[in-house]
Amino acid sequence: MKADKSFTSCRRVQQQEYYLITVIAGGTGSVKLVRGIAATLEAQVADRSKKEIGLTVISNVADNIWLHGLYVCPDIDTVIYGLGGILDESKGWGIQGDTFAFLQQMAMLGEPTWFMLGDRDLATHIVRTWMIREGKSLSEVTEWLAKRHGVTARVVPSTDSPLVTRISALANDSRSGRPEPVSMHLQEFWVKHRGEPQVVGIKYDGLESAKDNPAAVQAIKSSRMVIIAPGNPITSIGPIVALAEIRKALVHDRKKVIAVSPIIGSSAISGPAVKYMQALGIPNSPTGVAQYYSDFAGSFAISHEDKGVAEKIRGFGVDVLQTDILMRSRQDEIRLASFLMQHLNR
Repeated sequence: MKADKSFTSCRRVQQQEYYLITVIAGGTGSVKLVRGIAATLEAQVADRSKKEIGLTVISNVADNIWLHGLYVCPDIDTVIYGLGGILDESKGWGIQGDTFAFLQQMAMLGEPTWFMLGDRDLATHIVRTWMIREGKSLSEVTEWLAKRHGVTARVVPSTDSPLVTRISALANDSRSGRPEPVSMHLQEFWVKHRGEPQVVGIKYDGLESAKDNPAAVQAIKSSRMVIIAPGNPITSIGPIVALAEIRKALVHDRKKVIAVSPIIGSSAISGPAVKYMQALGIPNSPTGVAQYYSDFAGSFAISHEDKGVAEKIRGFGVDVLQTDILMRSRQDEIRLASFLMQHLNR
């Protein structure tokens, strides 16, 4: 594929650039808060310096997967589609109104079709794969894609290195007939096997050799506020904050880091967070997530319904913010974003 002449490499961070908010995001739940923050900042654009970068999104890459010879990046694409106004909001992923003729043809040819790739969505993966094979980094391709979708926020992969979340789950051994641990890609566990097998372990393959994205680290250091979106703490947020330099930057400036609980009571707002937390011995509660985040998050936003655990969370050295954290509508997204942004100057 011939490179598009409109492509520009990721700009280097200049000293005079001023960052307002960085969001650490992964999973389908994160995009709602990202969208709310973007809308809130857009309404305030007249009050911002031209040199100020309003919103940077550090995206999870550990659920990226190679399928049909194509490199698919679900969390990155969900953010770009969400901010670009084309996300299928009923599913929480993919492009609204997409068709699936490609998958129907693949099924006729006897190929696996457990991962849903829409026809319009497919174009993203084809172009990304061609550009990476031409030598572009994932960061460069992501910036280019965001611009093509009219996204003004900076969308930054947490790393350009290979990093994959692998789930160890129990499956019946064909020879012994007994359940044995089997390692599989996160997408295989959650999509192909519908998250049904018992989870006994989780690993971030490639973590030891992965290099943190310098743009992500600089965004954390330079931002006035860092928000950890209410994504799955183990598989959506976990692979990002496990990167050494990103974690170091968060710990250093933890007072400006606000995390939003992905759990109300003992139930995840969405997805299999509870199942993963139980496998790692982490209590499936806002308290459990707060303790898991406590070394790098100075504040933790919980539901009013969980006010009874506020004091216990404060015992971890974490301030507690209480509000309605459910985002059922665009108005809810903006309401929660505005609530969090009230703490910008504190």
